[in-house]
Amino acid sequence: MIALFIGGFIVLFVAAIILFVNFRPDFGGKASEEQKKTYLLSGNYKDGKFSNQVPTDMNMDFRTGISVMREFIKGTANDKPESKLPVLKIDSLDIVNRNDTVTRLTWFGHSSFLLEMDGMCVLLDPMFGKKPSPHPMLGSARFTEELPIDIDKLPMIDAVIISHDHYDHLDYGSIKKLKDKVESFYVPLGVASHLKRWGVAENKIYELQWGDDITAGKIKLVCAPSRHFSGRRLMDRYSTLWCSWIIMGQQDKIYFSGDSGYGPHFKDIGDKFGPFDLALMECGQYDERWHEIHMLPEETAQAALDVQAKLMMPIHWGAFKLALHSWTDPIERVSLAAEKANIAITTPQIGESIILNENTFPTNKWWEGL
Repeated sequence: MIALFIGGFIVLFVAAIILFVNFRPDFGGKASEEQKKTYLLSGNYKDGKFSNQVPTDMNMDFRTGISVMREFIKGTANDKPESKLPVLKIDSLDIVNRNDTVTRLTWFGHSSFLLEMDGMCVLLDPMFGKKPSPHPMLGSARFTEELPIDIDKLPMIDAVIISHDHYDHLDYGSIKKLKDKVESFYVPLGVASHLKRWGVAENKIYELQWGDDITAGKIKLVCAPSRHFSGRRLMDRYSTLWCSWIIMGQQDKIYFSGDSGYGPHFKDIGDKFGPFDLALMECGQYDERWHEIHMLPEETAQAALDVQAKLMMPIHWGAFKLALHSWTDPIERVSLAAEKANIAITTPQIGESIILNENTFPTNKWWEGL
């Protein structure tokens, strides 16, 4: 009788998980078999999976996995701020009335930005939700109480650029609120399936593979490699493509790394497209045990040199706890590495803007004492 009860409980538990994954929209959509056939043309899609340019080991043995889980549960000293981080607020009218000849980026924390370039408003990886997870009960809470500007107060957005489909970069709630005020979405292969399930019109979505370029208004976009992975479900790792982006305006050129481990693609990009006026470089949520998919801060500095960045901004930190380091470790280590390598680095506060081609840029150590 007890065995029957346990068996019934296991069946119900598994059924509940299946229903949760299949019916909760946060998990996104799935590509059709016809769509998968087109992915074969990318050159790095085989047996239903995309792959990196170089071998990338993501497998942990059982003992290591248990150790990591135990450390996450235990927590790390200073793994999040003692209180919510301060945010500089921006106004929608200020955005609309700004000088079209100036390139300006405003940081929303983590890897999210508002880019104003050549009269266009562009969002990079607009994850504006409170937690990077498929359910409010899961995941780490945002370090800030609010955003620099609420989604409903944003002006019309010319383009949204997505680097990959992980929850801290592609957020269901944010896309649902943004979709009717965005003209076009630019995403790597496979990510369109998520957007379409969430109600984004198909004619608004442009899917690109590594090496593809496309013109968006006055801006040229190039989908470039990164060294990472994808997936929103337990069993769909590598099912969509991940990428970095090259953003070329009339005067300025920006590199957006997305998520990436260190690899030869950085030098390839620098040799072909560099130098860059600004490189937004991943620096956070790393660990020696998974450094092949998330750069260590010293590798971030080297990658900035590889892409030939005139100015570097560390991203992928300051919003969520997704690793075991302290919340200030990324910015402290990369600042030191940049100084040693003579790399110009900018460190804006959340909500603070970087204006390209000005003589000054934000360098305050605003995180100290928080």
